[in-house]
Amino acid sequence: MKKVLLTGFEPFGGDSINPALEVINELSAEKIPGVELIVLQIPVVFGKAFEVLTAKIVEEKPDLILSIGQSGGSVAISIERVGINIDDARMADNEGNTPEDEAIVPDGPAAIFTTINTRETVTAIKNAGIPVELSYSAGTYVCNNLTYGTLYFLETSKINTKYGFIHVPFLPQQATTKKIMIPPSMSLDTMKQAIKIAIAVNLK
Repeated sequence: MKKVLLTGFEPFGGDSINPALEVINELSAEKIPGVELIVLQIPVVFGKAFEVLTAKIVEEKPDLILSIGQSGGSVAISIERVGINIDDARMADNEGNTPEDEAIVPDGPAAIFTTINTRETVTAIKNAGIPVELSYSAGTYVCNNLTYGTLYFLETSKINTKYGFIHVPFLPQQATTKKIMIPPSMSLDTMKQAIKIAIAVNLK
């Protein structure tokens, strides 16, 4: 039995829901053969995000971690390839923090690659007919803060756990609330299918 930890962010930026949290909660109710699934809600707060996750890693010792985040306006699932060592907020986080040009880890490397098989994951999701892309930037907001901070922790702690980050679009019910222009969206079932494929690929 393999242990998989899925994380999803709480709502932020004025939205009442976050597809990342919705999808991991839906998946937690499903049985995936050979997998013990653990889900964890992550605060949209710089620094605190990866502190919450790293504490759970120490407690659970998972074989695979997939963090899910919302990328409003995206047309596809994005498999992130790298986290970069900078916090640069485009808006305040959920505690009002607005870091600008701040290193996540002072004197840490400029970037750290995720450790899942990104290319194979993209190919498998695409073969299922789901819009997907390989992304080389998780931004400079809390999604990237979580990615870089977690990868740095795993690397420096010599913990052999695969870590990946997946961005998902808005849900349809979010898109229809936008007043200026209706952005792209994706159904929760499609997101669930993509994440289950990502789990299967990276537990091989």
